[in-house]
Amino acid sequence: QVQLVESGGGSVQAGGSLRLSCAASTVFFSRYAMGWFRQAPGKEHEFVAGISYSGASTKYADSVKGRFTISRDDAKKTVYLQMNSLEPEDTAVYYCAGDLRLGDSIYVPQAQSEYDTWGQGTQVTVSS
Repeated sequence: QVQLVESGGGSVQAGGSLRLSCAASTVFFSRYAMGWFRQAPGKEHEFVAGISYSGASTKYADSVKGRFTISRDDAKKTVYLQMNSLEPEDTAVYYCAGDLRLGDSIYVPQAQSEYDTWGQGTQVTVSS
């Protein structure tokens, strides 16, 4: 059973930064496309950012482009989400997700249904 464990959430003022980490337990991490989703109170799950298993491709939601950066370190079996210029609208529980890929090393899944492994989530709160 693959496990994903997020860390790095917390409270920050608007304009501040946080870096989320997601550590995976699988030795096959390098074949996982990885994504970050978030869910704010009363809102649906939202795709935030994703990275292909090769690391060559990334995708971002329009609302975070230019502010958030996703990256991966396969040696550490960890994916990161660097969040800068945070806004109160970024307040949500952030979830890490993984999708085991056997081909297409540059594909970045963006739909929740494409991911088969999920972390427990980490809270991010941005105050104005």
